[in-house]
Amino acid sequence: MLSDTLTRRNLVHRFAPVLSAFGLASLLPKMAAAKTTAPDMSVRKLNDEGKPADATQFITPIVIHNGLAYIAGVGAHDSGPAESWEIGAHTTKVLDNIKKLVETAGSTMDNIVQLGVFLAKIDHYDGMNKVFKTYFPHGGPARTTVAVAALPGNSLLEINCIAAVTKK
Repeated sequence: MLSDTLTRRNLVHRFAPVLSAFGLASLLPKMAAAKTTAPDMSVRKLNDEGKPADATQFITPIVIHNGLAYIAGVGAHDSGPAESWEIGAHTTKVLDNIKKLVETAGSTMDNIVQLGVFLAKIDHYDGMNKVFKTYFPHGGPARTTVAVAALPGNSLLEINCIAAVTKK
């Protein structure tokens, strides 16, 4: 059959002398190597220190797959009295923790591609944005912000995100 005789390998071998005459043969190994390198399709589950997550954990803080780091929702978990809760302080605490997890995963805040923000009250939107802008001076990622009925741990907000992994 024609498809059996005209494979990529056979085609390259037939045209190698022609390519060599034009000095293009040196490109062949690079092209072949690029096609044979398969992306890492494994799923790595890491704890907040970047070590393999314990299989008994209910929630894994960092999951890396196909060049993306998925960061689980992070809240402020305030243990003080409700009167002391302040959206600026909660946003700073949460984004500091997000930054730590993103860097542990091998990325940076500039490489966050998507963020989900959950606010305990929509009235906190402006206060959250004021702090948010300081963490993304080069422009923020795609973001969804919604108000929810309540959040665990006395948090005024919770944030999860997806970041492109740039380091191994």
